[in-house]
Amino acid sequence: MTDNNKFMGQHELGEHNRDAWNKLVEQQCPWSQPVSSEVIEQAKQGQWQVYITPQAMPAGWLPASVVGLKILCLASGGGQQAPVLAAAGAEVTVVDISEGQLEQDRLVAKRDNLTLNLVRSDMADLSAFADNSFDVIVHPISNLYVPSVLPVWKECYRVLKPGGKLLSSFYNPVVFIGDRDPTLMQEGLIRPLYSVPYADVSDLDAASLQQKVEQGSPLVFGHSLSDQIGGQLQAGLVLTGFYEDKQPNPRFLVDRFLPTFMATCSQKLA
Repeated sequence: MTDNNKFMGQHELGEHNRDAWNKLVEQQCPWSQPVSSEVIEQAKQGQWQVYITPQAMPAGWLPASVVGLKILCLASGGGQQAPVLAAAGAEVTVVDISEGQLEQDRLVAKRDNLTLNLVRSDMADLSAFADNSFDVIVHPISNLYVPSVLPVWKECYRVLKPGGKLLSSFYNPVVFIGDRDPTLMQEGLIRPLYSVPYADVSDLDAASLQQKVEQGSPLVFGHSLSDQIGGQLQAGLVLTGFYEDKQPNPRFLVDRFLPTFMATCSQKLA
C-alpha cells in the first residue's frame, strides 16, 4: 500500500472523477453514446430493453409495462437507460455527478420530446429526495468510482418505496488484483499484485497515480463482494435475482476466462 495523500478526500475524489467523466463524454466512450431515435420510437411502441451489463436484463427484473412507475437512474447518465424508460412511460429521474453525462440525457429528451428530471449529485447523496420516493432504481456499473458503496446502498433503501427494486451491476473484484503490465497480457500471464478491496489512491505507486491523474482518467475502487452484495443485505434489501455476464471486449486477461460483470436484483420488502 502506498501513502498517497493528494486524493484521499472524498470531495476531491468526486471532483476529479466528475472532470474525468466529462472528458470521457467528449471522447464518446461507450457509456456516453446516446440511444438512437429509432430505439426511442420502439420504446414508445412498447418494444424496449434496458442494459446494465452488455446483455439485456432478465425477464421480470422490470415489468413488461413501466407506465407511471417512478424510476431513479442512479449514476446512470449518458443518454441510454433513462430515455428508453421515459419513452416507455416511466417518470424518470437521473442522478449523475457528471454534467456531460447528464447533457447526453438532455439532448435525447429534447430530440425525442421526452421528460426527464436531471440532478447533478454524488451517487451516495440522495438528500434531494424524500423517503419512499421511487418504485425502481437502475444503477449500472458505476460504484467503482466511489470509495465506499455502503452509503449508496443505504440511500437506495431509504428512497425506495416498499416493494421497490434496486437493479445494480458492478465488476467482479477479481479484475482489480492483477499487475497491469501490458507485457504480461501479451504473454498470457496473470500476476496477482493487489488485494481487495482495491483503491487507486492507496494501492498505486506515486508515479502511476500521478500519471493517471495527469491523464484525467477516473480513479477507481475495487469493492469486495461482501460490500457489493452483503452491503445491500445489510442495508435491508433482499436479493431476488443475480446473473453474471462476459466482457465482449476484454480489457484484462481474466476477462477471457470468466464473466467479470455481475448484476443483482434486490427488493425493499417494507
